[in-house]
Amino acid sequence: MPYPLNSVTLALSGASGMAYGLRLLECLVAADLEVNLLVSQAAHLVAKQELGVALPARAVDLQRQLDDGLDTYDGQLRVYGREDWNAPVASGSNPADAMVVCPCSMGTLAAIAHGLSDNLIERAADVMLKEQKKLILVPRETPFSVLHLENMLALARMGAVILPANPGFYHHPASVEALVDFIVARILDQLGIAHTLMARWGETP
Repeated sequence: MPYPLNSVTLALSGASGMAYGLRLLECLVAADLEVNLLVSQAAHLVAKQELGVALPARAVDLQRQLDDGLDTYDGQLRVYGREDWNAPVASGSNPADAMVVCPCSMGTLAAIAHGLSDNLIERAADVMLKEQKKLILVPRETPFSVLHLENMLALARMGAVILPANPGFYHHPASVEALVDFIVARILDQLGIAHTLMARWGETP
């Protein structure tokens, strides 16, 4: 990062892999960063199906639940609705230092690639691109179609980081949690956030 990281926007879209996004949220809060959280309608369904986690539909209720569960300090976490256009992240005059969409659905990725900005997730990502700030997209799809790949290539050319949720196995993961941490570790590396989620290549675990 070109300067110290103080705030991150985290968007959870409707792709499979909600465990990645929620684990990343835990790590960002633990790193004492300010977090703007954006959650798509489909993400609520995925969280319930994959993890059995019921995320409240209203932003104020979701923030209350997460504040209690993550033990955040006052003002550290801010949850915004999908059409909360008054949110700071909707404007280039007050963007976060970086943004991660994790998991990132192909629909969200396509909308960002083409600047649709029909909801706050898409608009916040558009702001990051135009302000030339760090934007990390974590797609979770397989196989990729030509259209998916072309959208990812277009975004990479715009400066976004495409970080697919493809965990490695050289660290001999013994649990699903270890596989999740592999991807979250790579995201934290991209953000320049120190962590001890896993041993690095060539290091003793």
